[in-house]
This record gives sequence, structure tokens and C-alpha cells, in this order.
Amino acid sequence: MDNKMEMTVYGAEQACPSCLHSPSSRETMEWIRAAIQRKYPDSSISIRYVDINQPETDEDKTFTDKILNDELFYPLVVTNGKVIGEGNPRLKTIFQTIEENGFKSA
Repeated sequence: MDNKMEMTVYGAEQACPSCLHSPSSRETMEWIRAAIQRKYPDSSISIRYVDINQPETDEDKTFTDKILNDELFYPLVVTNGKVIGEGNPRLKTIFQTIEENGFKSA
């Protein structure tokens, strides 16, 4: 499949105040990555992690500013400029978005 997709997980090393017993943002990204690799093993879906205090692109800055201004919660999962999960992202929603972008599960 020539189709490519990139997801970005925005977060911070410290857990958000309301996420006391949740995994860290980086752990959430690893969990999402592992689930995607299991369900879509031959796909070209990449996942990148961006610390909210160190945005890398203009789009990153837009989303990290919203997180820092309490407009969005982290970990925040974004693809194609669209938020597909925040706070405690759901795999069902992530998988639905992946399939809407033309990917088929194994």
C-alpha cells in the first residue's frame, strides 16, 4: 500500500493534573503504536511524539498552545490537523480514523 499516514501525540513527561492514575503521554504513544502495529502490520503509519513545551512545527505550536491554555487535554492525538483523541484516547476512534484514511486491518 502506498498510502501513508502520520499521527502526532502531544504530551508532557509529567501526567496532567486530572490524569493522576493514567499512563504518561509517552507511554500512551507507545501503547497506540503497538496496537496499530498489531492491527495494521504492513501499513505505513508513523507516530511521532511532541513535548508540549518543545513544539517542532507551526502546527505543533498551534496544538501545544491550546493544551497550555487549557483548551485541549493531553495526551492529544492528531492526524491531518484533526484531533482524534484527547486525555484518554480510545483505540476504537483511532482505528476508525485509520480505516477512513484507506487502511485495512490484518
